[in-house]
Amino acid sequence: MVELSGLSERSEFSPVIIRTDFTDEAAWQETTAELESSSPHDGDPAQSYDVVEAPELDGADTDAVLVAISADEELWEQLSVVFVADGTTMRAGHHALLAVTTLTREDFDDDEDYEAAVEFGREFRTLPSGVHSIHVNLELANMDFEEFSSSAHEDSEGVFRSFAER
Repeated sequence: MVELSGLSERSEFSPVIIRTDFTDEAAWQETTAELESSSPHDGDPAQSYDVVEAPELDGADTDAVLVAISADEELWEQLSVVFVADGTTMRAGHHALLAVTTLTREDFDDDEDYEAAVEFGREFRTLPSGVHSIHVNLELANMDFEEFSSSAHEDSEGVFRSFAER
């Protein structure tokens, strides 16, 4: 069982990035620079998101990442989405992270609501500049996961870019 740690002091409005790939430090620096430049945070932009270093999840699928998150009951209860910086993130020129919903069937009143929420899957890619917007809108319930996943689904590369770019 993989244990995620280091998030005891996180703000509910700080997205969680799980870094699973450590093959390209320059790509990681580019990814975090974009996260920081898109931060709405008034203070240190590096404080506007939380990173979990998880080399033991390198190559892990979505289910393994979700199992690791669910092992921390408090974190699991706090998050509706988590972002994964995996090998695809590091290799792609746009460094799109994998956005994964933590919501399960049990979080919905019925099967139809759940099926609508995951109509385009439980995951999609997002540019680092989209992370803050996705996270805060889901936390505040301004938007639903399927609105973002639908936008990514419509993109030629399957990446959420922003609603402004449509």
